[in-house]
Amino acid sequence: MATLGLGAAAACTGGRKAEKPIEGQVIRHYPGTGLLGYGCMRWPEEDDGKGGKRIIQEEVNRLVDEALAHGINYFDTSPVYHDGDSERATAEALCRHPRETWQLATKLSLFRKVDYDAAVAMFRRSLELFQTDYIDYYLLHALMDGASFEEHFVKTGVLDFLLAEREAGRIRKLGFSFHGSREGFDALLAQHGKYHWDFVQIQMNYLDWKHAGGRNTNADYMYAALAALDIPVVIMEPLRGGDLATLPASLEDRLKAHRPEASVASWAFRFAGSFPKVLAVLSGMTYREHLEDNLLTYIDFEPLSDDEFALLEEIAEQIGAYPKIRCTGCRYCMPCPYGIDIPGLFKFYNSTVDNDTYLITPEQKDFERARRRYMAAYDKAVQSAAQADRCIGCAQCVSLCPQHIPIPGEIRRIDRLIETLRQA
Repeated sequence: MATLGLGAAAACTGGRKAEKPIEGQVIRHYPGTGLLGYGCMRWPEEDDGKGGKRIIQEEVNRLVDEALAHGINYFDTSPVYHDGDSERATAEALCRHPRETWQLATKLSLFRKVDYDAAVAMFRRSLELFQTDYIDYYLLHALMDGASFEEHFVKTGVLDFLLAEREAGRIRKLGFSFHGSREGFDALLAQHGKYHWDFVQIQMNYLDWKHAGGRNTNADYMYAALAALDIPVVIMEPLRGGDLATLPASLEDRLKAHRPEASVASWAFRFAGSFPKVLAVLSGMTYREHLEDNLLTYIDFEPLSDDEFALLEEIAEQIGAYPKIRCTGCRYCMPCPYGIDIPGLFKFYNSTVDNDTYLITPEQKDFERARRRYMAAYDKAVQSAAQADRCIGCAQCVSLCPQHIPIPGEIRRIDRLIETLRQA
């Protein structure tokens, strides 16, 4: 098998060259955009003093400044990220720089009912916030199938409006992000001849490559279909919501044995960047160390070798043996009408799987101590009013989940575990 790499994109680096990116070094570029893109769904936050969170604008500004200095110029946001505040914070940071130095990707994020006037207002609001007369990459957000696309965007006239805006130059590239079945994906690609999708954003990582699970489409199928039509690909969730940044210890050891100096996350980003039709790989770099680690990966980028592709496929197969919940922390399911912190609950549970503490039974050595430690960690991670026992199974969250997770069932599974431990 020939390596699916970037040709002469980089010479072999043998891993990390330095602890931090060197001033003046920049990532390599495809024409018009950066290989590494900044996902703006997970900006750093702090308590707002009212029981909620607010974006730390000063830190966002610093992150954007450093990203631009090292050649990252693609910024992906949405009107719904951070409870509606991501666009504002991202715009405030970017508008401190000349418009020609950054490229904006944002979305038409109307999920339940698409109204023509609401769609036009959302688009124009994005232009206003970013103080611009055009959007570089505009997406129909989280499409799942051809039928809902027809109902929500074609029949309402919304798509005609967006096509007219593209013709007028106020949208430079028009595409969509996708979460759904193969049939739904095929139905949307079948419209390419009619609407000419300029790019498509898909969830692609070495786990979803062949093991997407549920009703999701394997990324190898979607990438091949897009490449055949010469449609550029934007990759979201290269770390699968952080799951591929921290693996169970035995799997991490395999990666460390191969490249001791490389971070676990860097393997996922090298995978995502090793395909020639990839326009940008999005990363939600909340902290400076995330940004610096990714820059070290993409400066003098080294595509995966055939042996490394095979190693990651072996690890992906083994991940299936661990009972984790495939939540990416996107928070589309929130707010829960009964106050449950669904992403926080799943994050806690998955961390116990990674730490090998999920199989707690009375036969385990030091069970009582481990049980007390587990319960204390649970109460600290998830406030009592937001814990699993609050779920009544209303299922309002299910249709909102782009990963198609049976959320009430998973919450009940966690609740049974917690209740068993409480009564032990």
